[in-house]
Amino acid sequence: MMLQEMEIAFDRMVKNFTNTSHNNETQRFIDDFDYSFDRQQVEKIVVVVVPIFFGMIGILGLVGNSLVVIVVAANPGMRSTTNILIINLAVADLLFVIFCIPFTATDFVLPFWPFGNFWCKMVQYLIIVTAYASVYTLVLMSLDRYLAVVHPISSMSWRTENHAIIAICIAWALIFAISTPAFFVHGEFQDMDDSSSENLTACRILPQYNWPLFQMSFFLMSYLLPLMLICFFYICMLIRLWRTDRVSAESRRGRKRVTRLVFVVVGVFAFCWCPIQVSVT
Repeated sequence: MMLQEMEIAFDRMVKNFTNTSHNNETQRFIDDFDYSFDRQQVEKIVVVVVPIFFGMIGILGLVGNSLVVIVVAANPGMRSTTNILIINLAVADLLFVIFCIPFTATDFVLPFWPFGNFWCKMVQYLIIVTAYASVYTLVLMSLDRYLAVVHPISSMSWRTENHAIIAICIAWALIFAISTPAFFVHGEFQDMDDSSSENLTACRILPQYNWPLFQMSFFLMSYLLPLMLICFFYICMLIRLWRTDRVSAESRRGRKRVTRLVFVVVGVFAFCWCPIQVSVT
Protein backbone atom coordinates (compact mmCIF):
# COMPACT_ATOMS: atom_id res chain seq x y z
CA MET A 1 0.00 0.00 0.00
CA MET A 2 2.78 2.38 0.92
CA LEU A 3 4.59 1.59 -2.32
CA GLN A 4 1.44 2.22 -4.39
CA GLU A 5 0.95 5.61 -2.74
CA MET A 6 4.59 6.49 -3.41
CA GLU A 7 4.21 5.47 -7.07
CA ILE A 8 1.02 7.55 -7.42
CA ALA A 9 2.70 10.57 -5.86
CA PHE A 10 5.72 10.13 -8.09
CA ASP A 11 3.50 9.90 -11.19
CA ARG A 12 1.70 13.08 -10.19
CA MET A 13 5.01 14.87 -9.70
CA VAL A 14 6.25 13.77 -13.14
CA LYS A 15 2.98 14.90 -14.75
CA ASN A 16 3.16 18.29 -13.03
CA PHE A 17 6.78 18.73 -14.10
CA THR A 18 5.90 17.72 -17.67
CA ASN A 19 2.91 20.08 -17.78
CA THR A 20 5.00 22.92 -16.35
CA SER A 21 7.78 22.40 -18.90
CA HIS A 22 5.21 22.19 -21.67
CA ASN A 23 3.55 25.39 -20.49
CA ASN A 24 6.90 27.17 -20.29
CA GLU A 25 7.81 26.09 -23.80
CA THR A 26 4.37 27.13 -25.05
CA GLN A 27 4.65 30.54 -23.37
CA ARG A 28 8.12 31.02 -24.78
CA PHE A 29 6.82 30.20 -28.26
CA ILE A 30 3.93 32.62 -27.83
CA ASP A 31 6.28 35.38 -26.70
CA ASP A 32 8.58 34.80 -29.66
CA PHE A 33 5.61 34.75 -32.00
CA ASP A 34 4.22 37.97 -30.54
CA TYR A 35 7.61 39.69 -30.89
CA SER A 36 7.97 38.53 -34.48
CA PHE A 37 4.40 39.54 -35.26
CA ASP A 38 4.81 42.98 -33.69
CA ARG A 39 8.06 43.57 -35.51
CA GLN A 40 6.53 42.61 -38.84
CA GLN A 41 3.59 44.91 -38.23
CA VAL A 42 5.90 47.81 -37.33
CA GLU A 43 7.99 47.24 -40.45
CA LYS A 44 4.87 47.23 -42.63
CA ILE A 45 3.68 50.48 -41.06
CA VAL A 46 7.10 52.12 -41.44
CA VAL A 47 7.30 51.17 -45.13
CA VAL A 48 3.99 52.98 -45.77
CA VAL A 49 4.09 55.90 -43.33
CA VAL A 50 7.73 57.04 -43.68
CA PRO A 51 7.66 57.70 -47.48
CA ILE A 52 4.39 59.62 -47.12
CA PHE A 53 5.64 61.65 -44.16
CA PHE A 54 9.04 62.45 -45.67
CA GLY A 55 7.42 63.09 -49.05
CA MET A 56 5.10 65.71 -47.55
CA ILE A 57 8.00 67.38 -45.73
CA GLY A 58 10.10 67.33 -48.89
CA ILE A 59 7.42 68.84 -51.14
CA LEU A 60 6.41 71.54 -48.65
CA GLY A 61 10.03 72.37 -47.84
CA LEU A 62 11.04 72.50 -51.50
CA VAL A 63 8.13 74.70 -52.60
CA GLY A 64 8.09 76.98 -49.54
CA ASN A 65 11.79 77.68 -49.35
CA SER A 66 12.10 78.09 -53.13
CA LEU A 67 9.33 80.72 -53.07
CA VAL A 68 11.11 82.59 -50.25
CA VAL A 69 14.38 82.72 -52.20
CA ILE A 70 12.68 83.73 -55.46
CA VAL A 71 10.45 86.42 -53.95
CA VAL A 72 13.20 88.12 -51.91
CA ALA A 73 15.84 87.83 -54.65
CA ALA A 74 13.48 89.21 -57.32
CA ASN A 75 12.57 92.31 -55.30
CA PRO A 76 15.51 94.68 -54.71
CA GLY A 77 13.46 96.65 -52.19
CA MET A 78 13.29 93.59 -49.91
CA ARG A 79 17.05 93.07 -49.70
CA SER A 80 17.55 94.12 -46.11
CA THR A 81 19.93 92.42 -43.68
CA THR A 82 17.03 90.51 -42.13
CA ASN A 83 15.75 89.26 -45.49
CA ILE A 84 19.25 88.24 -46.57
CA LEU A 85 19.47 86.11 -43.44
CA ILE A 86 16.04 84.68 -44.24
CA ILE A 87 17.29 83.73 -47.72
CA ASN A 88 20.28 82.00 -46.13
CA LEU A 89 17.96 80.08 -43.82
CA ALA A 90 15.84 79.03 -46.79
CA VAL A 91 18.95 77.90 -48.72
CA ALA A 92 20.08 75.76 -45.76
CA ASP A 93 16.63 74.18 -45.58
CA LEU A 94 16.65 73.55 -49.34
CA LEU A 95 19.99 71.76 -49.08
CA PHE A 96 18.57 69.59 -46.32
CA VAL A 97 15.45 68.79 -48.36
CA ILE A 98 17.38 67.92 -51.52
CA PHE A 99 20.39 66.05 -50.15
CA CYS A 100 19.20 64.57 -46.87
CA ILE A 101 15.47 63.79 -46.79
CA PRO A 102 15.35 61.27 -49.71
CA PHE A 103 18.29 59.25 -48.40
CA THR A 104 17.15 59.38 -44.78
CA ALA A 105 13.72 58.11 -45.81
CA THR A 106 15.34 55.30 -47.80
CA ASP A 107 17.43 54.37 -44.77
CA PHE A 108 14.24 54.04 -42.71
CA VAL A 109 12.41 51.92 -45.28
CA LEU A 110 15.13 49.54 -46.52
CA PRO A 111 16.93 47.08 -44.22
CA PHE A 112 20.26 48.00 -45.85
CA TRP A 113 22.10 51.09 -47.14
CA PRO A 114 22.10 51.00 -50.97
CA PHE A 115 24.09 54.15 -51.81
CA GLY A 116 27.64 53.17 -50.92
CA ASN A 117 30.17 54.29 -48.34
CA PHE A 118 31.03 57.71 -49.79
CA TRP A 119 27.43 58.88 -50.04
CA CYS A 120 26.79 57.58 -46.54
CA LYS A 121 29.53 59.87 -45.25
CA MET A 122 28.35 62.77 -47.40
CA VAL A 123 24.70 62.52 -46.33
CA GLN A 124 25.60 62.45 -42.64
CA TYR A 125 28.02 65.33 -43.18
CA LEU A 126 25.39 67.43 -44.96
CA ILE A 127 22.83 66.73 -42.24
CA ILE A 128 25.21 68.20 -39.67
CA VAL A 129 26.17 71.11 -41.95
CA THR A 130 22.58 72.12 -42.72
CA ALA A 131 21.59 71.79 -39.08
CA TYR A 132 24.42 74.10 -38.01
CA ALA A 133 23.65 76.52 -40.86
CA SER A 134 19.98 76.80 -39.90
CA VAL A 135 20.70 77.20 -36.19
CA TYR A 136 23.43 79.81 -36.52
CA THR A 137 21.42 81.77 -39.08
CA LEU A 138 18.81 82.14 -36.34
CA VAL A 139 21.59 83.29 -34.02
CA LEU A 140 22.66 85.92 -36.59
CA MET A 141 19.05 87.07 -36.88
CA SER A 142 18.83 87.52 -33.11
CA LEU A 143 22.13 89.46 -33.22
CA ASP A 144 20.71 91.67 -35.99
CA ARG A 145 17.62 92.41 -33.87
CA TYR A 146 19.81 93.12 -30.85
CA LEU A 147 21.93 95.65 -32.77
CA ALA A 148 18.86 97.33 -34.25
CA VAL A 149 17.24 97.84 -30.84
CA VAL A 150 20.14 98.33 -28.42
CA HIS A 151 22.52 100.20 -30.79
CA PRO A 152 20.21 101.69 -33.44
CA ILE A 153 22.54 104.52 -34.50
CA SER A 154 26.02 103.09 -34.15
CA SER A 155 25.04 99.77 -35.80
CA MET A 156 23.78 101.38 -39.00
CA SER A 157 27.26 101.20 -40.53
CA TRP A 158 27.46 97.51 -39.64
CA ARG A 159 23.96 96.36 -40.54
CA THR A 160 24.43 96.52 -44.31
CA GLU A 161 23.82 94.00 -47.07
CA ASN A 162 27.52 93.52 -47.76
CA HIS A 163 28.33 92.90 -44.11
CA ALA A 164 25.42 90.46 -43.84
CA ILE A 165 26.73 88.52 -46.85
CA ILE A 166 30.26 88.51 -45.40
CA ALA A 167 28.94 87.23 -42.04
CA ILE A 168 27.00 84.47 -43.82
CA CYS A 169 30.07 83.40 -45.83
CA ILE A 170 32.22 83.30 -42.68
CA ALA A 171 29.53 81.27 -40.90
CA TRP A 172 29.35 78.72 -43.75
CA ALA A 173 33.14 78.40 -43.88
CA LEU A 174 33.32 77.75 -40.14
CA ILE A 175 30.43 75.28 -40.33
CA PHE A 176 32.04 73.30 -43.16
CA ALA A 177 35.26 73.09 -41.16
CA ILE A 178 33.68 72.25 -37.80
CA SER A 179 31.45 69.56 -39.35
CA THR A 180 34.37 67.72 -40.98
CA PRO A 181 34.62 65.03 -38.24
CA ALA A 182 31.08 63.91 -39.10
CA PHE A 183 32.34 62.87 -42.55
CA PHE A 184 35.04 60.62 -41.10
CA VAL A 185 33.24 59.06 -38.13
CA HIS A 186 30.27 57.88 -40.22
CA GLY A 187 30.43 55.11 -42.76
CA GLU A 188 28.92 51.98 -44.22
CA PHE A 189 29.57 48.80 -42.27
CA GLN A 190 28.23 45.25 -42.00
CA ASP A 191 25.38 44.94 -39.54
CA MET A 192 24.33 41.43 -38.53
CA ASP A 193 20.55 41.01 -38.54
CA ASP A 194 19.58 38.56 -35.79
CA SER A 195 16.24 37.69 -37.36
CA SER A 196 17.55 36.74 -40.79
CA SER A 197 21.20 35.94 -40.01
CA GLU A 198 22.23 38.04 -43.00
CA ASN A 199 25.02 40.57 -43.25
CA LEU A 200 23.27 43.85 -44.01
CA THR A 201 24.97 47.19 -44.62
CA ALA A 202 24.09 50.14 -42.39
CA CYS A 203 25.01 53.82 -42.54
CA ARG A 204 25.90 54.73 -38.98
CA ILE A 205 28.72 56.08 -36.89
CA LEU A 206 31.57 53.59 -37.13
CA PRO A 207 32.08 51.32 -34.08
CA GLN A 208 35.67 52.39 -33.48
CA TYR A 209 34.68 56.00 -32.75
CA ASN A 210 33.32 57.41 -29.51
CA TRP A 211 29.60 57.89 -30.06
CA PRO A 212 28.81 59.64 -26.70
CA LEU A 213 31.57 62.19 -27.32
CA PHE A 214 30.25 62.96 -30.81
CA GLN A 215 26.68 63.28 -29.54
CA MET A 216 27.68 65.53 -26.66
CA SER A 217 29.69 67.84 -28.92
CA PHE A 218 26.79 68.05 -31.36
CA PHE A 219 24.38 68.84 -28.51
CA LEU A 220 26.62 71.60 -27.15
CA MET A 221 27.41 73.20 -30.53
CA SER A 222 24.03 72.88 -32.27
CA TYR A 223 21.61 73.32 -29.37
CA LEU A 224 22.93 74.59 -26.04
CA LEU A 225 25.37 77.25 -27.31
CA PRO A 226 22.96 78.73 -29.93
CA LEU A 227 20.13 78.71 -27.40
CA MET A 228 22.29 80.59 -24.88
CA LEU A 229 23.34 83.14 -27.51
CA ILE A 230 19.77 83.72 -28.64
CA CYS A 231 18.62 84.13 -25.04
CA PHE A 232 21.48 86.55 -24.34
CA PHE A 233 20.71 88.80 -27.32
CA TYR A 234 16.98 88.89 -26.69
CA ILE A 235 17.37 89.46 -22.94
CA CYS A 236 19.67 92.41 -23.62
CA MET A 237 17.13 93.72 -26.09
CA LEU A 238 14.30 93.46 -23.56
CA ILE A 239 16.38 95.17 -20.87
CA ARG A 240 17.01 98.05 -23.27
CA LEU A 241 13.31 98.34 -24.09
CA TRP A 242 12.11 98.30 -20.48
CA ARG A 243 14.72 100.79 -19.20
CA THR A 244 13.21 103.70 -21.08
CA ASP A 245 11.39 106.12 -18.73
CA ARG A 246 8.20 108.14 -19.20
CA VAL A 247 6.48 106.10 -21.86
CA SER A 248 2.87 106.17 -22.92
CA ALA A 249 0.32 103.43 -22.42
CA GLU A 250 0.65 102.49 -26.09
CA SER A 251 4.40 102.09 -25.67
CA ARG A 252 3.90 99.84 -22.66
CA ARG A 253 1.50 97.67 -24.62
CA GLY A 254 4.08 97.50 -27.40
CA ARG A 255 6.75 96.40 -24.94
CA LYS A 256 4.52 93.66 -23.62
CA ARG A 257 3.85 92.42 -27.16
CA VAL A 258 7.58 92.37 -27.92
CA THR A 259 8.29 90.54 -24.65
CA ARG A 260 5.68 87.89 -25.42
CA LEU A 261 7.07 87.53 -28.94
CA VAL A 262 10.59 87.02 -27.60
CA PHE A 263 9.43 84.29 -25.24
CA VAL A 264 7.54 82.62 -28.09
CA VAL A 265 10.57 82.76 -30.41
CA VAL A 266 12.95 81.29 -27.81
CA GLY A 267 10.40 78.65 -26.75
CA VAL A 268 9.73 77.58 -30.33
CA PHE A 269 13.45 77.31 -31.04
CA ALA A 270 14.04 75.19 -27.94
CA PHE A 271 11.04 72.97 -28.69
CA CYS A 272 11.54 72.50 -32.42
CA TRP A 273 15.26 71.74 -32.23
CA CYS A 274 14.90 69.31 -29.36
CA PRO A 275 13.75 66.27 -31.47
CA ILE A 276 16.95 66.16 -33.54
CA GLN A 277 18.95 66.07 -30.31
CA VAL A 278 16.85 63.14 -29.09
CA SER A 279 17.19 61.32 -32.41
CA VAL A 280 20.97 61.69 -32.36
CA THR A 281 21.10 60.01 -28.95
